[in-house]
Amino acid sequence: MTSTFPDISISTDRLVLRPFEAGDVSPLAEMMNDELITAWTSAPHPYTTADARDWALRRAPSERISGRGIVFAVTEFLTQRLVGTLHLRNTDWRTLTTEVSYVTAPWARGEGYACEAVLAAAQWLFRDQKFERLELRTAADNSAAQQVAQKIGCVSEGVLRNAWIARSRTEDAGWTEIRTDLIVWSLLPEDLDEYRDAPTGGYDHPDYAATFPDWR
Repeated sequence: MTSTFPDISISTDRLVLRPFEAGDVSPLAEMMNDELITAWTSAPHPYTTADARDWALRRAPSERISGRGIVFAVTEFLTQRLVGTLHLRNTDWRTLTTEVSYVTAPWARGEGYACEAVLAAAQWLFRDQKFERLELRTAADNSAAQQVAQKIGCVSEGVLRNAWIARSRTEDAGWTEIRTDLIVWSLLPEDLDEYRDAPTGGYDHPDYAATFPDWR
């Protein structure tokens, strides 16, 4: 029998992490066409409404049902506006480990929403699901994603050389693919305990995308 995550929503002071709905398709398509998200993820470009619908209504639910992970639409608690998406993926039910990826909409950056969402997912994983490790991978030049990892107390474990393909603008305003390194970060239950006991300094830093390799 395949293990699966429960079909749930997670709430924080400012956010709700919940399953995608049909109303998320249009804002998801708009968000995913942002240049920084295009640069640091493998999302199709241009990202169409059909791509968004397929992800939100077919592929995201199948991640949970198959046992591979779980996908959350991240929304503002007060406005219900789509802030971004968070994906727990490559889940290993024997070792109780999983990897987190996320993207943040352009309008929501600088508010610390990525930190808040990843921390909420980590707390749920460790306390309710009894997981033992959460992994995050960031492209070597993606400083904003690295700040998020550092901010929430992740430990940098090393570099996977030449392991990722990012995209960069060309002189004619097109896109070209470039190889880059990946930094591997991890968060364990005891790291989260230390994070809670330390001054956090707020959430006032950029947060747009950790590598998201599964949009194709």
